[in-house]
Amino acid sequence: MVREKGKIFGTDGVRGLANFYPMTVETALALGRAAGKLFRRHNGKHRVVIGKDTRLSCYMFENALISGLCSMGVDTLMLGPFPTPGVAFITRAYRADAGIVISASHNPYYDNGIKFFSSEGFKLPDSWEVEMETLVSRGNFDDSLPANDDIGRNMKIHDADGRYIEFVKATFPRRLSLKNLKIVLDCANGASYKVAPLVFRELDATVHLYGNTPDGLNINKECGALHIETIQKAVIDHHADVGIALDGDADRIIMVDENAQIVDGDTILAICARDMKKRGLLANNRVVSTVMANLGFIKSMEDLGIEVVKSQVGDRYVIQDMLNHEANLGGEQSGHLIFLDHNTTGDGLVSALQVLRIMIETDSKLSDLATVFKRYPQAMVNVKVGSKPPLETLKNVTKAITQVEASLGECGRVLVRYSGTEDLCRVMVEGTNRKKVHQMAQTIGGVIEVEIGNR
Repeated sequence: MVREKGKIFGTDGVRGLANFYPMTVETALALGRAAGKLFRRHNGKHRVVIGKDTRLSCYMFENALISGLCSMGVDTLMLGPFPTPGVAFITRAYRADAGIVISASHNPYYDNGIKFFSSEGFKLPDSWEVEMETLVSRGNFDDSLPANDDIGRNMKIHDADGRYIEFVKATFPRRLSLKNLKIVLDCANGASYKVAPLVFRELDATVHLYGNTPDGLNINKECGALHIETIQKAVIDHHADVGIALDGDADRIIMVDENAQIVDGDTILAICARDMKKRGLLANNRVVSTVMANLGFIKSMEDLGIEVVKSQVGDRYVIQDMLNHEANLGGEQSGHLIFLDHNTTGDGLVSALQVLRIMIETDSKLSDLATVFKRYPQAMVNVKVGSKPPLETLKNVTKAITQVEASLGECGRVLVRYSGTEDLCRVMVEGTNRKKVHQMAQTIGGVIEVEIGNR
């Protein structure tokens, strides 16, 4: 991955091709030792919760992190394959110093990543990541080694699945049931393959299950939130009421209505914002979204008297703006939905239950709820890049962007940015004419490919 020298953290932890820098066993070991050194700044016994998704490479990173933490006198609590939001919950429940998730989220199996949660269940602040990067680069931990009788222990948490399932179910009213709903559920062959089916079945839904046979190599492969066509077909085949697709670590969700139409994060956020405002539960009548949010979403929120705070792309930035602006609801078009009254990070299962509750209480189909706003045509192009220079230094790129913006006028917009987790430059063009915005996005993408493309 393209990155600054010495910098290993991106917008969502450390991520890259497994077994290649920075996602090596050596880096994982050093990160474990660096984290252990930071957590032992205060007295007392320390412990860290570790969860993972279903990638084959998770085994080696799990053992390396455990070794590093234990060598610094920190106990480790293993969850095994477990959703990212579940790790945040268990970290709080066990009052641990931190939680660690080994996952590359929606990426293919050959990638992996390591991300940290604080004791409160939030992503670690940038300042902590900078300190860990410094410690990893120096590689000297001898001044902080524990006494021989104070080396950390490793333990398995055996009741984590049940705890998290009950936590998720508690966000759904006890007076309601899913017994009249037929659900298609796609677990992306990922971290939710055990707990997700149980949540919906224990609430009495009829569940048709997909993406539930992980083998270490098939996570996100033609399934899950990035390959929604799987449940689109399944919803029609099973005459289902709704389709639910999670990603590899289950912190995001895309839904499908009874007609197999996609209901993305923008739409789910709008549905839930309208409902929470109506019930007087939307803090400060405010919602946090990102610069990628559809203009139709923004206009619909304004019409409902709901303020929209626009964050940088990335759930950690959404959550930070939620805290800064005292909002309890936020999310991204990609399907990260954060309900701060329930959890401290995006939670696909909690998000699904909030939508299903609204469907039941309003006696509505998901297609009815999805009319909450009229979507502007939006085109996305991803360009593989070999470097990430500041976009404003690329004269031909800035010229192409300026020309497209002039053509769109006030009826559209252009957003070009680098991915924080992959070697990609993302181009988004939005306007009133679907064919034109696709052509414009391709034009800008083509110029970027000529300038910095990795062909």
